[in-house]
Formats: sequence, C-alpha cells, structure tokens
Amino acid sequence: MIPQPPRRTGFFEHYEELIRTWTRRLRSRQQAEDLAHDTFVRVLEAKSASVEQPRAYLHQTARNIAVDGYRRADRREAMELEAFDQTPHSGDPEHFMHAIQLADSIEQALAELPLNCRKIFIWQKIEGLTQQEIAERLGLSKNMVEKYMIRTLRHLRDRLDAMAP
Repeated sequence: MIPQPPRRTGFFEHYEELIRTWTRRLRSRQQAEDLAHDTFVRVLEAKSASVEQPRAYLHQTARNIAVDGYRRADRREAMELEAFDQTPHSGDPEHFMHAIQLADSIEQALAELPLNCRKIFIWQKIEGLTQQEIAERLGLSKNMVEKYMIRTLRHLRDRLDAMAP
C-alpha cells in the first residue's frame, strides 16, 4: 500500500484572514505576507496527518514562527550591540575585531548567494525599494522577488546564527 500525503485541505481558505490578523499585529503588510508564506511552507512541509482545525493550526504556527523570529532578532541585536556599540576609542581591540569579523561574515554570506538575491536584498533593505519596484527593474514577478528575498534572509540568518555565542 502506498502511503498517502497528509491532508491539508482547508488551510488556503484562511490565507487572507491570516494576512489581516498579522498585518494588524506587526503593523506591516509585507511582514505579514512573509510570515504567512513561512507559515504555509511549514504547514505544507509538515509530515503530520490531517488537522481537525486548520484555522487554529495556521494561527498557532504563525504565532510560533513570529516568536522564533523575535528571539532570533533579540539574539542578533545583542550581538550587534556588543560588536558595533563599542566606540573605536574604547580601547578594546577585541570588540573592534569582532565588529570587523561580523561585517566580513555578512559580506561573505551575501557573496555566496546568486546575483539576483544580492541585488534584491540591497535594493529592498538598503535602498528601500518595494518588491513591486524591484520586480519591474529585474523583469520578474513580485512573487519571484519575494522568493529571492526569503532565500537571502534565511541564508543570512543561518550564517549569523552560526556566529552567535
């Protein structure tokens, strides 16, 4: 007997509700869309059997992903503060070297990615362009721009998490 894939019907009808809820909570539609995307990826990749309450399952999964994101952000922020808030005249060469190593690691991690990932990251995070503007510049769909950005952010997160004490 061939095993059947888990049933995941009922999830997609809650997509817009998930976006609205998390747009209010995060005060950013883009972040809510990113969270919803990550939520659906996690649900679709899950090896669990059918879920009796897909709406509740989606919202709990989104909540878990958001909490994990805040924890990682806190850890990264603490690491960055330690590295970058030390003034050069503090006389602590160890902190200065750590800041240089962190900057080098970020630069190296970005260099490991395809050109489009690097362009999209720089245009969105540094130059402040929207995904739609980037899509038009590159002749890609907005969805493809989002996929490149998610790939880039995951790669950077993994590399920075590996550096965390």
